Amino acid sequence: MARNIAAHLLLIMRNRVLRGIGCATLLLALVACGSAPVGPGYYRVERGDTLSHIAMRNRTSVAALVRWNHLRDPNDLDVGQVLRVVTPNGSAPAERTTGEGDASSSGRGAPVPTPPSSGGSPGASNNYTTKPAPAGTSISLIWPAPGKVLQGFSGNNKGIDIAGNDGTPVVAAAAGTVVYAGDRLRGYGMLLIVKHNADFLTAYAHNRTLLVREGETVKQGQKIAEMGNTDADRMMLHFEVRYRGESVDPARYLPSR
Repeated sequence: MARNIAAHLLLIMRNRVLRGIGCATLLLALVACGSAPVGPGYYRVERGDTLSHIAMRNRTSVAALVRWNHLRDPNDLDVGQVLRVVTPNGSAPAERTTGEGDASSSGRGAPVPTPPSSGGSPGASNNYTTKPAPAGTSISLIWPAPGKVLQGFSGNNKGIDIAGNDGTPVVAAAAGTVVYAGDRLRGYGMLLIVKHNADFLTAYAHNRTLLVREGETVKQGQKIAEMGNTDADRMMLHFEVRYRGESVDPARYLPSR
C-alpha cells in the first residue's frame, strides 16, 4: 500500500517536472519566434518604438502605416508586433494629409522624414507629394537661425535649409516640448523635434550640439542647439514643420525677413 502511494507520488512529481520543462521550452520557442527576422517590407516593433519613429526609420508616413496595417490607434503598439512598412505593391507611398495621431501617449511624436537627397538635405524624393495644412490651421513661428535660405521647401525638400557657421545658435521656433533628441535617425544627424500642440511639430537637423533633452519644455527663442554638419555635406540647419505628421512649407508660418 505504502509502496503504491510512493510510486504514485513519484509519477505525479515526474509529470510536473516534465510539464515545467515543456512550458520552459515553449516559452523559449516563443521568445525565439518573437525575435526572429521578418521578411522584406515588414518591421517588428521593439520596446520604446512609436509609430512616428518607425515611419521615420522606414521613410514613410504615419498615415501610410495606419492604413496598411489597419491600426485603430496609432499609439497602441505591442512589442513583437509585425507591421508592414512598404506599400502592398512595393512602390513608394504618397504622403496624404490625414488626421492621424502624431505622438504616442508619452508624447514621443516625431515628423516623418523621407530619403535624403543627393544635395544633402534629408527628405528628398520625387515619389512623394506634399499638401499644405488646411486653411484656418496656423502656428506663429520665428526663424530658428540667422542666415540665408540655401534651399526652400519643394517636392524634393521637406523643409528649408538655412546657412550658417559651425556653432551658430539654433533657437526654438515656438514654445513646446522636446519629444526627440538624438542622432538615431539616419540622414538627419543630431536632431531635435519639438511638439508645439496636438497638430504641429518642428524639427531641427544636422546640429553639432544639442542643448536640451527629451521631455524638456522650451520657450520660443530659447537656444536649443548649435549648428553643425552632422550627416550633411555642408554647415547648415535643416528645418521642418509638420502638421499632423505631414510636411508643410515652413515659409507659410515664418515672418518675412
